[in-house]
Amino acid sequence: MKKILMGASILFLALILGACSTSDKSVHESTTSTDKLTKAESPKYEVGTKVIINTDHMEGMDGAEGTVSGVYDTTIYSVNYKSSDGEEVKNHKWVIKEELEDSKGKDYVVGDEVILKNGHMSGMGGEGMKAQIVEVVQGPVYMVDYKPTNGEKEVKNHQWVVESELKADK
Repeated sequence: MKKILMGASILFLALILGACSTSDKSVHESTTSTDKLTKAESPKYEVGTKVIINTDHMEGMDGAEGTVSGVYDTTIYSVNYKSSDGEEVKNHKWVIKEELEDSKGKDYVVGDEVILKNGHMSGMGGEGMKAQIVEVVQGPVYMVDYKPTNGEKEVKNHQWVVESELKADK
């Protein structure tokens, strides 16, 4: 009987703790200020354009209908990093140049090690948090509002999506 109770307790605890874990596709809180970013001069998709999102950065994102809420000229990076809870995150898309320490006027290349500023996602960035550049894209970078395909509430100002991940919603 003790073994059954112990097993049930362990299972219950695992379920509770598992529900608290974060992943790269968890709630995405946009915290990077866009005040000092350079607005794109002639992007393919202007602010207000209705789009279909063709990427799965977040659950319910692929195929979602959205609206461009911001578009900026910058250098965009995909990175590998270890989150503040110790989880290895591979190929996180996307981080912009302005979210990296000491990036003023400097562009990085694949393989470079960088330090993330306090990130636009919970657990990403902070003092001395290192990441490795695994992909580089020249802007524009898009911020979008979208309604997830999984029925969750609308996401406002998702940071970031690159042009190849969008198509016009006809």
